[in-house]
Amino acid sequence: MQTTFRIIDEDGIHARPATALVNTATKFKDTEVFAEAKGKKVTLKSILGVLSLGLESGDTLTLITEGGQEAEALGALQDVMIKEGLGELND
Repeated sequence: MQTTFRIIDEDGIHARPATALVNTATKFKDTEVFAEAKGKKVTLKSILGVLSLGLESGDTLTLITEGGQEAEALGALQDVMIKEGLGELND
């Protein structure tokens, strides 16, 4: 499953929001969670991976979940993106 967001936080995805996303992703042990942006795909369970995307305001970010709890994982990540004011749905 996947969903795409447009980054709306003026600071982009920096350490604090990246940590919130990573912490949420790691709760789903039997689910692979990826972030894809700018032609690069990284695991969302790695803070360095997420930060390496260099996401800035206006960029597009696709969250991808595969495995056991993919729907629950994607829903939880979507909540973090929206509640933290990081991005808006871009589907």
